[in-house]
Amino acid sequence: MYNDILNSTKHRDCSLPPGHWLMTQRWDHLLFIHLPIDKEVVQRHIPDGLEIDTYEGSAWITVLPFKINNMHFRKLPPIPFLRSFLELNVRTYVKRNGVKGIYFFSLDADNLPAVLGARIASLPYLYARMEMKKKKDTIYYECKRKGSLKELSVCYRPVSEAYYPERDSLSYWLLERYVLWSYRNNFLFKGSIHHKKWKVRDTVVDIETENIMPEFAKGKVIKKPIFHYAYSKRVLFWPIKKVG
Repeated sequence: MYNDILNSTKHRDCSLPPGHWLMTQRWDHLLFIHLPIDKEVVQRHIPDGLEIDTYEGSAWITVLPFKINNMHFRKLPPIPFLRSFLELNVRTYVKRNGVKGIYFFSLDADNLPAVLGARIASLPYLYARMEMKKKKDTIYYECKRKGSLKELSVCYRPVSEAYYPERDSLSYWLLERYVLWSYRNNFLFKGSIHHKKWKVRDTVVDIETENIMPEFAKGKVIKKPIFHYAYSKRVLFWPIKKVG
């Protein structure tokens, strides 16, 4: 399985990172809530060394709830208390030296050991109470961050056949990202991932509550959001490294 993933690289715009992958996860029932934001609004909140990436002049922020399953380190069995948990990412789209990537504003998870381990690795994880339920074709997802009023309550239902976005499309630009950036203690940190090309479905989304976005982005959405649903994706991770 892993060699098959590693040999599928034509959809990437950069080469695989050197060395062996360190960890793998399966991501399930992913909802991508893509929100267009004015470039200047977002750029002010990106650390030096990164440049906001835009599509036809607009920056984008994506809110991404999903479930992690079958997490384990390379050549090791899954750790029972770390193998499965819920997660919620808030990210934007950046470039460095011409290479596309994403920058994390926050990552919520309902597994405290996973949160603490990821924070040691420089990722801005936060502990939250989270729940995912599936009833027929509809998925209900709820996140309430511990010690905060930040929350997301949303339900989503895929409504199209699964498809691969065209290479030059906005959907492809949003989805096919393989370099991850975070910022901590005045340093940039870089992570690399790999998986097969995204196959997604168009989705009907009902957002009951959303205040998980960064405060600076409140009321700044400039065009109609875009939604994608993906059933599942096996992902490989390389070690996170400090840059510069």
